[in-house]
Amino acid sequence: MTSDPAPASRKARSGLVIAVLSLSGILVALLQTLVVPVLPAFAVDLDVPPTSASWLVTITLLTGAVGTPLIGKLADMFGKRAMMLTCLGLMIAGSVIAAVGSSFAAAVVGRGLQGFAMALMPVGISMMRDVLPPERLGAGVALMSATIGIGSVFGMPLAGVLHEHLGWQSLFWVPAAFAVVMAVLLPFVVPESTTRAVGRFDYGGAVLLTSALTAVLLAISKGGVWGWGSVPTIGLAVGGVLGLLAWIPLQLRVSHPLVDLRTSIRRPVLVANGCALLLGFAMFLSSYASTQELQVPTSTGHGLGLSAAAAGLVMLPGGVVMIFLAPVSATMIRVWGAGVTLAVGAGAISLGFVERGVLGSSVLTVGISAFVVSVGVAFALAAMPVLITTAVPLDQTATANSVNSLVRAVGTSAASAVGAAIVAASAVTVGAAAVPSPVGLDRLFWLGAAVSAVALVVVACVPVRTARPPVVAPVPAGPDSVRVR
Repeated sequence: MTSDPAPASRKARSGLVIAVLSLSGILVALLQTLVVPVLPAFAVDLDVPPTSASWLVTITLLTGAVGTPLIGKLADMFGKRAMMLTCLGLMIAGSVIAAVGSSFAAAVVGRGLQGFAMALMPVGISMMRDVLPPERLGAGVALMSATIGIGSVFGMPLAGVLHEHLGWQSLFWVPAAFAVVMAVLLPFVVPESTTRAVGRFDYGGAVLLTSALTAVLLAISKGGVWGWGSVPTIGLAVGGVLGLLAWIPLQLRVSHPLVDLRTSIRRPVLVANGCALLLGFAMFLSSYASTQELQVPTSTGHGLGLSAAAAGLVMLPGGVVMIFLAPVSATMIRVWGAGVTLAVGAGAISLGFVERGVLGSSVLTVGISAFVVSVGVAFALAAMPVLITTAVPLDQTATANSVNSLVRAVGTSAASAVGAAIVAASAVTVGAAAVPSPVGLDRLFWLGAAVSAVALVVVACVPVRTARPPVVAPVPAGPDSVRVR
């Protein structure tokens, strides 16, 4: 008697789908990290002031954060694979513009187009719910989330190597080549979802949300340069907040909103988004504080004196462990639930910060701190999308996960601004350079511990029992492409 090969075949196909979609995490991480370590070199290469060079990071943040919820909604309406290919096309076009243009303006435009690739992660995670067997969903989400860690860790040292040996243009050609490979594989490996959301696109809500988010994120990311009390910073912050306050009732009134806020207040979604804000802040603060501390010159008397490449090697084990923890995260979600897994992640992140705060500054303590935080990040990033994906209707998964990514981006932006402000306020001058002081670095680690502890309290005090979402039945293509019953 021969065994039926179908289950093994389906498992192999699922494995290929997970592998290709997981490339999104590596690509997104490369886009976030490749430019940051060499910003001072970009200022020299493109003949602009260092404050202007920072727009190469800011513009990607803006287009990524603003574009992600819009792309998520379009993915629910017109197909997730189609929108992933659109994002890859915009990202490749941006890379080519930046590399060929050989000017600061072209680089800013290119980085702006690259930012749309940030939507690949939430849309890809939502795609997994549509095309994977239920028993494979947790493993797929965990692995896809973990690839962000490995991409981030390799991105920092890779940036220096590429810039030194191949020039600044290579920092655009390499991710473009990666995106081309993914764009070729995606149509052959990942089937298009047949689920479609009903209704029309909410253009008014999209314009208002885009304007408000742009204003808020500009105020956060540029406040340190313009001055926190300056007219542009305060004006943008107030205008953005007022725009968001106007957007909320608009979404409640329209029949087909950009974001279904009634779904967003479901307990699992609220918890996931609250933790995304807090843990997004803590995740960035760990990377920022650790790399800052490792590279303080020894001439200060308190510095560890590592190069950027050596600091990257210290951070490397944390990125690698995220990959190995993917199946562990999936098992925890299956056995204990996504809420418990998220709580474990938040607790581990807080513990990592506390370890450095208690044991003090050394290469070993900073490395252990980064490693433990990465363990927590692996659990948290795997749990949050599962909480959301299993709590919302099938035709809203891309939108809901995109909003979660947006909230995490806001937390990351806030951490960048707060971290830079704390370091600057307590910096010490060595020669002509201002470097972080021990007091400022300690404050960063204790702040990270406190913020991640608050996330743990949120999960512990707001129990999440995932309800079974409405069943969505595909129907023939047309104005109404899904039916919810």
